[in-house]
Order: sequence, then structure tokens, then C-alpha cells
Amino acid sequence: MIKVSEIFDCQQCGYCCQGETTVSLDENDQERMLQHLGMAREEVARKYWRQNGNTIQMKIVDGHCIFYDNGCTIHTGKPWRCTQWPLHPSILNDQENFEIIKESCPGINRELSYDDFCKKFSELFELENNNS
Repeated sequence: MIKVSEIFDCQQCGYCCQGETTVSLDENDQERMLQHLGMAREEVARKYWRQNGNTIQMKIVDGHCIFYDNGCTIHTGKPWRCTQWPLHPSILNDQENFEIIKESCPGINRELSYDDFCKKFSELFELENNNS
């Protein structure tokens, strides 16, 4: 059986944690984060989240997600979109996108060709979809 680590191993470099916004947090993300931090919702919301309408995101500090400090400080409690990146299905249809991500993300297995990466990732993606 294929393992994620064959194609990607997060180095917590922070490249994907920087920008003007962060990912939106669904209810499961919020609950996972609350449990990981061991704090009350109100305190986490005040310290770490920003709300825009119905959308809750993590705050940005110095151009990075508030939880980035030489690595993800909530790695095991981070949002599902963070755990997914850079393994997004769209990479299977766009070799140029793959090459850009591969250059910017040190966690991508650089030994794999695009075709080998797609084959292994497709297997993983299929397994994940069959198990959900």
C-alpha cells in the first residue's frame, strides 16, 4: 500500500503558511484546534481567529499564520486544508502547477518524475476516497 511519505513529507518550512489570509476553518477544524490547544472557544477566538461574516480564519502575524513559529505550533491539530497541502487533486491535471509547487515546497519528493508522482498520488487519493 502506498504511503503519503513516498511523495510528500512536510518539512514545516512555513512557505505555505505565509500570505495575506489563511485557510477557512470548518467546525471540525475548530474543534480539533480547541482540543489541541486545551482552551475555551472564546479564548481561542479572541487570541487566534479572525471572523469575516460567517468565515473563521486564523489570524496573520508578520505575514504568516499566527501558529507559525519556525514550524507549525499546532501541527497535530491543524486544519484539514493545511494537512492536505500541497497534495491537492488539481496537481494531477497540471504539470506546470506541480513543477511550481515542487520548487517551492521542500517536502515534495524531488526524486519522482511528474508521471510517477501522479501515479502514486492517484493511488493515495483513490484509497482516501474509498475509505471516506
